[in-house]
Amino acid sequence: MEFNFDQVIERVGTRCVKWDSPRQLYGREDLIPLSVADMDFVAPPEVTRALLKRIQHPVYGYSLAPTEAIAALVDWIWKRHQWKVEAEWVQLLGGVVDGLALAVMAFTNPGDKVIVQSPVYRPFYQAITTNGCHVVTNPLKLEAGRYVMDLEDLEKKIDGRTKLLFLCNPHNPGGRVWTKRELEALAQLCAKHGVIIVSDDIHSDFVYTGHSYTPIASLSEEISQFTVTCMAPSKTFNLAGLSTAAVIIENPKLRQTFANRMEAVGAPTNLFGIVAMEAAYRHGEPWLEALLKYLQENRDFVAAYIEEYIPGIKVMQPEGTYLSWLECSQLSLAPDKLHRYFVEEAGVVLNDGQYFGPGGDNYLRLNFACPRPILQEALERMAAAAKKVDNQQGD
Repeated sequence: MEFNFDQVIERVGTRCVKWDSPRQLYGREDLIPLSVADMDFVAPPEVTRALLKRIQHPVYGYSLAPTEAIAALVDWIWKRHQWKVEAEWVQLLGGVVDGLALAVMAFTNPGDKVIVQSPVYRPFYQAITTNGCHVVTNPLKLEAGRYVMDLEDLEKKIDGRTKLLFLCNPHNPGGRVWTKRELEALAQLCAKHGVIIVSDDIHSDFVYTGHSYTPIASLSEEISQFTVTCMAPSKTFNLAGLSTAAVIIENPKLRQTFANRMEAVGAPTNLFGIVAMEAAYRHGEPWLEALLKYLQENRDFVAAYIEEYIPGIKVMQPEGTYLSWLECSQLSLAPDKLHRYFVEEAGVVLNDGQYFGPGGDNYLRLNFACPRPILQEALERMAAAAKKVDNQQGD
């Protein structure tokens, strides 16, 4: 089946966070958002058909436990990632961010510490601080133009109050797909100090040629016993608005503790999200394979275009995700002006690198999961805006 990812779908006026919010915030109708991490592509046709079929039954009340959707997820994980997950390990909830927050609630007490490897997705910090715990940053190191973990720094920062480590695999915003060796070294250190790993693997299905995603819990039985893995179909199949995710915990004690916290606060799933999840995992693989090819071409297009036309920006080429991390220090714009400059001068909305915490200064995050004509126009606008900076410096 052919999928037309060049097709431009009008999202303005659909209460879309990505497209409508910037227009409201900045009061401009000409903005191109390459920011919020959802995709501007039509969902797999099998998902639409499944949703339409369910909608035709006009009663949308409480439903039984979604055993079929969980089975589809389990089969998907085995087929795509060779990780043997049992259905009883899986608990469904509204979103991965919910899973992070619930993990903090379940496995810490107020005043405890949680480690994040910065720069990283902003809700990591919020899930920790809003639940009364302290963020400990273990900054990633830059080596040969990509991030690596600083395990020496990490071990120095672990003490008796350190209960959890939040892992992002693949990494957002840097696009690293952590290798087995890196994950094994991290897990060994966490095992030594009794630190539970909570791994956000929401981008696990976006991995490019030459790289391989490994769920950290799949490395060994021992590691699985102190790991909580968060996954979702939301990124993979562009279903974020349907609010459905999964938390996978093999250890029965940890799983029960997490389930108790879920029951205490409530973490409902979405009837239509469950339907979409099952259809996507059962029938969406051909769509995903075509999408991955298109996204890799977009990734390479971004890198090549910026190298040729915007030399003041350096691209950290992502190994996974659909996000490019742009280092902009050579543009000579202050970090607190960088994001706003491209909004005002180019009409392009990116993510401010400072949003991702320590290490994000002088960076912007670009979401290339959009039709290539839109991507090209945005990059052309950015190049013109960057040239203005150069001209101003030369005056």
